[in-house]
Amino acid sequence: MRPRSTFSGPTILGSSLLGFALSNTSGPRLALLPVVAALFLGGCQSTSSQQDGPLGTWADDPMHEAPPITRGLDAAGLSTLLGAELAGQRGNYRLASQGYLEAAQRYREPALAERATFAARFGNEAALVEASALRWRELAPQAEAPNRLLAAFSLQRGDWLDSLEQRLDIANAGGHGDITAFAEIAVAEEGAPLTLIAQQLRDHLAQPNADQLAHHSDVLLGTALIEAALGDTTVAQRRLDQVALLDPELATLWLVRARLALEMEDYSAARKAAQQGLQLAPDDARFILLLAQAEIRLNNISAAEVQTNALLESHGGNQDLRLSLAQLYLEEGHPEPAKRLLQPLIGQPEVPNLAYFLLGTITQAQGETDNALLYYRQVSEGDEFLPARAAAAQMLVEQDRLLDARAFLRIERMRFDNYFTELVMLEVQLLDEMNQPADANALLDREINRTPDDAALLYMRAMRRWEAGDIEGMEQDLRQVLRTDPNNAEALNALGYTLADLNLPGRLQEAFELIERAYEADPDNPAVLDSMGWVYFRLGQPEEALLWLESAYTQLPDQEVAAHLAEVLQALGREEEARRLIQQIMQRTNLHPQIDNLLERYPELTPPVTP
Repeated sequence: MRPRSTFSGPTILGSSLLGFALSNTSGPRLALLPVVAALFLGGCQSTSSQQDGPLGTWADDPMHEAPPITRGLDAAGLSTLLGAELAGQRGNYRLASQGYLEAAQRYREPALAERATFAARFGNEAALVEASALRWRELAPQAEAPNRLLAAFSLQRGDWLDSLEQRLDIANAGGHGDITAFAEIAVAEEGAPLTLIAQQLRDHLAQPNADQLAHHSDVLLGTALIEAALGDTTVAQRRLDQVALLDPELATLWLVRARLALEMEDYSAARKAAQQGLQLAPDDARFILLLAQAEIRLNNISAAEVQTNALLESHGGNQDLRLSLAQLYLEEGHPEPAKRLLQPLIGQPEVPNLAYFLLGTITQAQGETDNALLYYRQVSEGDEFLPARAAAAQMLVEQDRLLDARAFLRIERMRFDNYFTELVMLEVQLLDEMNQPADANALLDREINRTPDDAALLYMRAMRRWEAGDIEGMEQDLRQVLRTDPNNAEALNALGYTLADLNLPGRLQEAFELIERAYEADPDNPAVLDSMGWVYFRLGQPEEALLWLESAYTQLPDQEVAAHLAEVLQALGREEEARRLIQQIMQRTNLHPQIDNLLERYPELTPPVTP
């Protein structure tokens, strides 16, 4: 296995503890007032009558026989809250979030978990945001905000089904789960488990009274999008007919109708739906793009240009819209109208990089290699910089001009020092694609000799050496990275994981120490959590390994972590859980080499074949 690499809003942290106790930022006034009152009304467990005068001393410890405090703020609870409050005021949001979360675990007060979540969000502490939001949802099951946060986190790490579950929980509680927006992302994302998403949505719609929920139309539209992408266009059309009866003025209805009509190659219906949507939402560029796409598919290129130009004029010549329309024409195989859309941008004081990139693509397709090269080289630093250089180099290679491609990349390294490392890596990749690994290795060696402390190039060479079976060379490069950057979590994790995975005699403790340092440097990295679990497993501590691997899988539910987790479950005698986990991964993707490797070693974990 390959060594693994590794909402902003108004803060409420500046308010006082008493102010927090008396109010809640997102709900009715209640929060900690009962708890604070308990501190003064229920926490007094002796009287002053035993004192020797108003300022006298105690003869004995007056609390010796007192019962323990079971409710209200005891000393530890008050200390935790004060520490969290002070940490927040000083800008230490991680410590503040940890304190509020600890208090939320102790006192079952939703406002504390909410406060922990805000602190973690303000400090950009992903793991703490998730942990706090989970506790918030546990204490306030009907609250929308924690479910929204958890849904976003799940989507960010690629756990589509969990993200959808959070959104459906919001819908079941009467809120807006943004199911249509979720479905749009899923349809556009390669590898999203559309079949499983569709089943989850259908199960929700089959619930009693599902059609009585406030945002039923949103779920219907999202389901229709997924079903259309799966080819179930007839069923999807019936969903849209239901939405039309419920809410015919809903702009997203016509958006989905237009997309479905395009999918079914009914371009006239797509044009009509896009026009209807544009009347309801005249500033929504998506309808403009769909309308243009329908006209193009109807081969009305002139009509499409007249219409898009009029729309551009009505939108003040919107630059982003012009670029999007040009991309659309290109995707549909019409470079000339795309070029006509882009030409007005050339000569402006600030030409967008994307315009130069697209013009390079157009002139390249027209066989004008030298002109395309000029356009690509006009792309300055930014998102399109590296794609432009890659396209230019690839274009030269396709013309049997490998030497020119390499010279071009070498010149660009001199012109743009900030991209030196990335351009070297691009040339290495180009040589690999040309099946010239020796030249790629020589280039990498030469540039590392010139810049011996370039961590990214050293790491790249380390991974290439690992792939070639040169573990000693890999370790040498990673050690060099760590000499200049002792807290480089990526290098620490890669080396520690490799030693643990190879199970080298006498080096497991060293592997553990490396991974422990990686965890200290990057505690929220799921790859590091996975490595920590794996090294504990290698050390013969499967129970401890399980905790780390479950945490890693929560954040990164990919097949490699799943394979580790399944193996640990098997070692603990929990084979049925391991089989369910493996089945889940195999349903999500057709390619799962790590799972296949695991099943070769443990065929008894093969999940049953479902009819």
